[in-house]
Amino acid sequence: MPAASCWIKMRLSIVAAIAVLICVAVSAPSIEAQDPPSIVGSSPLPGLSGATGWINSPPLTAKQLRGKVVLVDFWTYSCINCLRAVPYVRAWADKYKDSGLVVIGVHTPEFNFEGQMPNVEKAVKKFGITYPVALDSNQAIWNAFHNEYWPAHYFIDAKGKVRFEHFGEGDYDQSERWIQQLLKEANAKPMPASTVSVHGQGVQAAADVSEVRSPETYVGYARADQFSSPGGIRRDAEHLYARQ
Repeated sequence: MPAASCWIKMRLSIVAAIAVLICVAVSAPSIEAQDPPSIVGSSPLPGLSGATGWINSPPLTAKQLRGKVVLVDFWTYSCINCLRAVPYVRAWADKYKDSGLVVIGVHTPEFNFEGQMPNVEKAVKKFGITYPVALDSNQAIWNAFHNEYWPAHYFIDAKGKVRFEHFGEGDYDQSERWIQQLLKEANAKPMPASTVSVHGQGVQAAADVSEVRSPETYVGYARADQFSSPGGIRRDAEHLYARQ
């Protein structure tokens, strides 16, 4: 697994509206996260035909993308991990667009309200996303990539093959070096070795790992794990929880 751990995607057992505040990065319901099978070497871009809609672009196909380096970013707008990665993806799209990089945000919803086009359009505008976004409300693209994580990044070369993959937050410099490598191969010329400098604001700000006491978990005592508030969980009653 990469340095930034991917946590299990949660289903809320209390107030569903809290979902937009707590995010996750793994879709599987098991408590123990496992590495998914790698798709490096495969050619999954034909799966884009399963998109239920597009924002910022007409529909893109594997044939149209031939000869381009493609970064596919699986995200969903209620996922805090995804939102913290967006500033980097946005910066890469801007920096390398004239060098042949195409960034595609694949928006695969976890909750029903995230699959509605107006809601996704609002989020795309709010977070300043100008690169193409494919709506994957039926999880067709997700399944074509055999994906299991939010966020997940797939780095695809000019021949349409996945060369690198990364799950979760972090390792941004390494991800950018992969982009540079693939563009160098595609263009047959050197690429600048510098990496972008990103400082996310608000919900897009990087997590302060020194302050994390409870990892991401389920909201609701039925499946909550590693809860750090003194006294533990008070079941079926209002209670003021405090940090240690």
